[in-house]
Amino acid sequence: MLPQRTVRSGIPCLLLLCCALSGRAGQQPTGPAQTLVLDGLGKGSATLDGLWKFHLGDDPAWAQPSCNDTGWNSILADSPWGAQGYPSYSGFAWYRRHIDIIPAPGTSSQYEVLIPHGEDAYEVYWNGKLMGSYGKLPPHPWWYYSVFPRSFPIQGPTTGILAIRVWRAPMYIFSSADDGGIYLPPIVGDPDTIALYESEINWSSIQLQLFEYAVLLLRVFIAALCVVLWSRNRSEQLFVWVGAYTAAPVALETVQGLFLIPFTYGVGRLINQPLYALSNIALWFVLIWLLQLNERRWVMRWTKTLAWLTFAAGIADGVLSLFWGSATLSMQWANGLLTAFMLLAEIFPMALVAIGLRHKLDVSRWAVALTAFVLQMLHTLADASAFGQRFTHLALFTALVDTPLFTIQGIGFQFEKIMSLALFASIIFAVYRYILEQQARRVALEQEMQSAREIQQVLIPETLPSLEGYAITSAYTPAQEVGGDFFQILAGPDGSTIVALGDVSGKGLKAAMNVSMIVGVMRAEAANTTSPREILTALNRCLAGRMQGGFATGLVFRLDPDGTVVFANAGHLPPYLNGLEFLLEPSLPLGLVSQADYSELKVRLHPGDQLSFYTDGLLEARNASGELYGFERLNALFAGRPTAQQASETAVAFGQEDDITVLTLTRLAAGEESSTSLVTPVLENVSARA
Repeated sequence: MLPQRTVRSGIPCLLLLCCALSGRAGQQPTGPAQTLVLDGLGKGSATLDGLWKFHLGDDPAWAQPSCNDTGWNSILADSPWGAQGYPSYSGFAWYRRHIDIIPAPGTSSQYEVLIPHGEDAYEVYWNGKLMGSYGKLPPHPWWYYSVFPRSFPIQGPTTGILAIRVWRAPMYIFSSADDGGIYLPPIVGDPDTIALYESEINWSSIQLQLFEYAVLLLRVFIAALCVVLWSRNRSEQLFVWVGAYTAAPVALETVQGLFLIPFTYGVGRLINQPLYALSNIALWFVLIWLLQLNERRWVMRWTKTLAWLTFAAGIADGVLSLFWGSATLSMQWANGLLTAFMLLAEIFPMALVAIGLRHKLDVSRWAVALTAFVLQMLHTLADASAFGQRFTHLALFTALVDTPLFTIQGIGFQFEKIMSLALFASIIFAVYRYILEQQARRVALEQEMQSAREIQQVLIPETLPSLEGYAITSAYTPAQEVGGDFFQILAGPDGSTIVALGDVSGKGLKAAMNVSMIVGVMRAEAANTTSPREILTALNRCLAGRMQGGFATGLVFRLDPDGTVVFANAGHLPPYLNGLEFLLEPSLPLGLVSQADYSELKVRLHPGDQLSFYTDGLLEARNASGELYGFERLNALFAGRPTAQQASETAVAFGQEDDITVLTLTRLAAGEESSTSLVTPVLENVSARA
């Protein structure tokens, strides 16, 4: 698709939640903007929602407190100015708000202002003094290709005028008439709280794109494999184009903000447009080779000609963006013409599919042809809708591309995403079906099994200790020989027991090495403290920056002899207590933010009470039709209070795709014999001890 895909879609949702949780001043939704009084603001934050004074144009004097803004219009800061009566406006505009911050007794008067989402570049003033900027304003403007939150310190008195000078770049052909300015209300608070908000925004963006990260890793692997295969047989051009087709989206998503890299608009679009053209061109040649059209000279001749013209249009459009800060009407016309040509080129794959259908194709090639045809129709309709949408006001782009068909674990699955994955999968299947040799599989499997045997003792304990007054069952079922799940049961120095269970992102030896590090640190910390919160905090500090971009979820709890259980959670799935989900306070996974904080929650177990813990492999089991096991089945499963082995076998029978670890803990009545049960792929033993 030609329009930039917005990969930071989690920001609005997160900020709306932040606004609901933070202190809110009581403004009226209509009428003139009045002084916002924040009484008793201490360690916390307040949302600067409600009406702001607003004025189009630019005058440096408007930053000064002496500026008379009584004649200005009023506008909300929770949506862009284009949607509030100023459609298709580009250029300067000012927001002003009279604010009176009354610090809470005994607290510092140091505050910061967070601007969650503003386009395209802006400056923030407090009582006429420049606090900082996001991007750079004309006469030599630059701004970011993706939108990032930015915070600014309030210096001087806590009462005054907050002024935001915003500049929106000239509109290009895909710009929406409803965009521009501040999209979400600013937030004011102490520096620690504001820093936490920024971290939560970034983590929300990462969390909502975990699926995309996984797909990109797969694409990188396939592209690398294509390079290896092509190096062995350089006459096989199919590997070149499949590699380009799988690698181009990785670069595109990187530029468009998936990895939170702050590319400037000019540089980002300069890279994006040629890459987008290359992605389309690569698909054409993949179709030519898979549909056996490479022997038709006229098809190859027309394809090469159109490919060079499309790539040149992408480069020209990218170069044009370097000067977009001062774009003239002629430059906007040039952008429209170049984009129109690239839109027409999007129809070409449908022509290739129509020609290829005359050949006798096997199932894999039929799958490629069908998915490519449907996906290209979707792209063409959506891009045609987005083309000049500020004039036509068509909503097909949003309806076809941005609206998810369903959501799983907070990840929206749009029709475009599903069809893109289907096309990608069908291409991979068609290309590599004849190179999957049995001998290579056996070698890889033997190596993996050998590695598994060497580190199995680190991943899970060989035996479980007997806990007086408790019955313990556990089951570990890896999806492959080396997995990322872990659990430990450690004796505390004060007679308590520390239990830890978690999941490391990724698979294979890398995940196993991370598990080894986690288990080692955890054992060392458990020897010095019995506080689950302190164990997680120390573990997080140790892991931050050392997991090569990965992370881990974990749940640590202390079990006291009297039945008291103290929990601390690091982004892990909540346990079940007596068949019902026992919710814990949300928190960040391990290894992402070194200063992450974790809290503790205490509960008392009575005779007969059962706690059940599990990793996401149980929840995400998938049957042959692609249906997830899901929360509904999970709730029904634990309502029956199964043993760990029973729960694990249920998920495996449904369709295991990831490592599964289950641990149950039952409080026994006085006089009942304690027992332990451990089920693993290597250690098949059941022991009972008094």
